[in-house]
Amino acid sequence: MLFKSSKINEFRLWGLLLTMGGMGLMILGTAGIVFWGQAGKVAAGIGLVIGLILMLGSLAIYFWAGMLSTSAVQLDCPECGKLTKMLGKTDRCMFCKTILTLDREQATVTADELEQNHLQQNSAASTPK
Repeated sequence: MLFKSSKINEFRLWGLLLTMGGMGLMILGTAGIVFWGQAGKVAAGIGLVIGLILMLGSLAIYFWAGMLSTSAVQLDCPECGKLTKMLGKTDRCMFCKTILTLDREQATVTADELEQNHLQQNSAASTPK
């Protein structure tokens, strides 16, 4: 459960990794000039080109994640109560990582059962002891 996340956050993670990788390659390529002088210009050129390609890939992934995010279904997480976005039939909450679904066939707890549990918890909490 440590590495599980919502689908939109997974896309953003890959975009971030490509950004960091691209920037790292560009920096290392440019550092080749410092270490190897004239011979390092080839390493710098290769590093800058590959880094640029990775950065453009990152841009594409961030754009794709943004477009998916605009059409994602928004719902309240039954576990933490925060508003989260869901892609596909099943996804995870962006905050508490609870598995969410809109498909009745895959659900283990229905909305009616969830409502009854909340009512029971509220009534138990409000009764004086």
